Amino acid sequence: MPVGLGRLGHVSLIGAYPEPVRTPITNADDPRIEVYLGLRDQVARQQREQPGGDMAGFFIAEGDLVIERALEHGFTLDSVLIGERRTKPLPDAVDGHTIYAANDEVLTEITGRPALRDPIACFIRPEPTPLDKLLTSNSTFAVLENVNNPNNLGVIMRNAAGLGVDAVLLDPTCGDPLYRRAIRSSMGQVFALPHARIPTLPAGLDTLHGHGIETVALSPAGTTNLRDLARPSKVAILLGAEGPGLTDATMAAAIHQVRIPMHKGVDSLNVANAAAIAFHHFAS
Repeated sequence: MPVGLGRLGHVSLIGAYPEPVRTPITNADDPRIEVYLGLRDQVARQQREQPGGDMAGFFIAEGDLVIERALEHGFTLDSVLIGERRTKPLPDAVDGHTIYAANDEVLTEITGRPALRDPIACFIRPEPTPLDKLLTSNSTFAVLENVNNPNNLGVIMRNAAGLGVDAVLLDPTCGDPLYRRAIRSSMGQVFALPHARIPTLPAGLDTLHGHGIETVALSPAGTTNLRDLARPSKVAILLGAEGPGLTDATMAAAIHQVRIPMHKGVDSLNVANAAAIAFHHFAS
């Protein structure tokens, strides 16, 4: 059976057991669970998982269903952390992987509470998908600018997966789709959807236009009613952050500026809701 040494120096017994074997963890300083520390600090944790951070080779996922979906889509599981009092069976998919069972004191240090309802899993972060590969092999894209709220980001990814978008492209100012709160908000659908980073907007749109992709900027300030724009053969739907939306420069650089018609004095929708409407129009 394969036995490997994890990035942080702990032994990873991936595939070593036919049934889950729980390794007790009684000290938060145990180096085997170092990768799980700091989950209570959202900003610091995201920085640690970014390129150059000490956890750059990993990402964290929470929940039985989310973990199962990651494994179904071929992501490599390093280990799973559960509470030592958990009696609910773990998903069959984690059989044979390293499972750490932490006591209440350790869980409090990691999560801020002594009970852990859902398992937390550490996965190996895959290599980034080459942008050119996505642009040449797909026809419907979501392009995100400065979308940092992990809940909005996760729901957009879920909507994109469910409504037929082929891939999501994120500019450098966007959050991490593989941050655990974004993963959870996507219900694990982020694993089903390829994504890549795009150069800073609006200059990054030149790359899309060069591949024959028509860009559609979605904004309450758009001049064209969404219903009036037919679906191009290759299309990218541009979405900005909740509140400020797309920058003026990105709006001006897009081929189309589109709005969703609103009623009763409502000026706009949550970005994830607006994204779902646009995805349904252009991709479904």
